[in-house]
Amino acid sequence: MALTQVIERMFRRYLPSPFTIAILLTMLTMVLAFCFTENRSEGSHIVAILSYWEDGVWNNGLLVFAYQMMLILVLGHVLVLSKPMERLILRITKLVTSTSNAAVLVALPTMLVAFFNWGLGLIFGAILARKVGEFAQANNIPINYPLVGAAGYGGLMIWHGGISGSAPIKVSEAGHLRELMQNVSDNALFDQLPELISTSSTVFNPWNLALFVLVVTAITLTVYYLGKKAKPTVMNLKEYKFQSIQKENLEGAEKLDYSRIAASIFGILILLTFLIQYFPALRKLNITPNMLNFFMLGLAIILHGSFKSFLNAIEEAIGDTTGILIQFPLYFGIMGIMANSGMINGISDFFVSISTETTLPIFTFLSAGLVNIFVPSGGGQWAVQGPLVLESALQLGVPLPKAIMALAYGDQVTNMLQPFWALPLLGITKLKAKEILPYTLIFMFVGSLIYIAGLLIW
Repeated sequence: MALTQVIERMFRRYLPSPFTIAILLTMLTMVLAFCFTENRSEGSHIVAILSYWEDGVWNNGLLVFAYQMMLILVLGHVLVLSKPMERLILRITKLVTSTSNAAVLVALPTMLVAFFNWGLGLIFGAILARKVGEFAQANNIPINYPLVGAAGYGGLMIWHGGISGSAPIKVSEAGHLRELMQNVSDNALFDQLPELISTSSTVFNPWNLALFVLVVTAITLTVYYLGKKAKPTVMNLKEYKFQSIQKENLEGAEKLDYSRIAASIFGILILLTFLIQYFPALRKLNITPNMLNFFMLGLAIILHGSFKSFLNAIEEAIGDTTGILIQFPLYFGIMGIMANSGMINGISDFFVSISTETTLPIFTFLSAGLVNIFVPSGGGQWAVQGPLVLESALQLGVPLPKAIMALAYGDQVTNMLQPFWALPLLGITKLKAKEILPYTLIFMFVGSLIYIAGLLIW
């Protein structure tokens, strides 16, 4: 307990907000580029660096990437707020009998849902943990509520290796790798880049699926064991209410906003278009951000049953995207400086000099976990660290899918230490970071052992 309080105090005292960190990292990158790189253009070196930064901030392809990640988060949140998801959550809560089975009932479905969509898993786990706490409180079932809350955050430890993982889903888009590396690699390495890396080689790779099953099983057993040992805690929770739609005094075209028929027709139209347009890619198990978002858009409209309910859920969910909206361009700017100034080549050469084909994925995993402390966004981290990982992997002959997944594993596992994405869960559950940290740190340790062992064997 003392350790977790020290960690929480360190985050509060020494780490400013993620937005401020992004600004500080931008300034640091500019200084390092000025001191350790040569001027690649005519004129002032600092003017060139500022030009690289501005080009990165407004990189059209990366701005599309940011919007895709925003939609993944928003539409996942919107799905959780639908009536069918509400009924599912309430059914699960009725199975609670003790801390052990409560933690399992929260952890297992949350991780399974997060594999499909990290935004869905984040909010689903938070609301499920809250409703489990409410049910236990109402029925005088003694449980350790912080453990249940920590179990609801477990999905963020497996998300980046899942279908909505920023790195694997983005590299499945044709042309993304070459766009990301156009100012980094020499011609010989650039020519080795494939047009895309299908999710069949990353997310749906048998090794990744095996690691996913192992982690889910290990965390489920861990929360069950911890539940046996944890002491019950006192709760004072008010009812968390799902959104409700009032349909009084509707007139004329206003009825369309509340029409189940109109929403169903349009939602089905989207899903039919999805099947027609993307069936060839689905057969090859290659899923892109646009495919995922298009599917979730149609599904969300159908599950909400009306445009009004869907739009209300959008309004509630949109606040989650503030970090992506304002921080991603700053990270793109950092990538622009690093790529165009030659910094990435120098850092890549250093990693290559101390690594082998076997150890590079481990160094990637560890460095990604560290970078996640300062860049608490998988998409932002991919923009900054992705070119470095790809460059190093190409030089050492490490399979690109393995290198990409090593970054994904390192990024996701330290979410159990980094409290940024826990903020929505803490707000919903009314828990504090120091209450869930003792358990999430255990999750991180267990998951890290599995991922490192997997990277060594893979």
